[in-house]
Amino acid sequence: MVRTVEGKTDYDLYDILGELGWGMKARTRGERADAFIYKHEEWIDSLPKSTAYTIRAIARQFERGGTEGLENPQVLRTPEVKAAGGLDALRLAGNPKDLLAQTKARMFAA
Repeated sequence: MVRTVEGKTDYDLYDILGELGWGMKARTRGERADAFIYKHEEWIDSLPKSTAYTIRAIARQFERGGTEGLENPQVLRTPEVKAAGGLDALRLAGNPKDLLAQTKARMFAA
């Protein structure tokens, strides 16, 4: 509701609350996804190629659905994430649950 009232429906609730509560500069979901990919490019590129593609596809899911999109258990079943390698690609870099948690932490730090 806050996003609608503020006219910021393309912002994640994380950014809206950060702006309201702490005066942080809010970013759109697209800006945050782009910042994540840019700022963490070295980390992403250090992963196996298909894992890196999958992480980038997950970032694009954040752009579409925000935190709710990342927290959705179906995120790994979206066509873009599956086409990038999906769960099998994440397993190449270790525990998928840990990798997703690290991705989320880096997304919000971007």
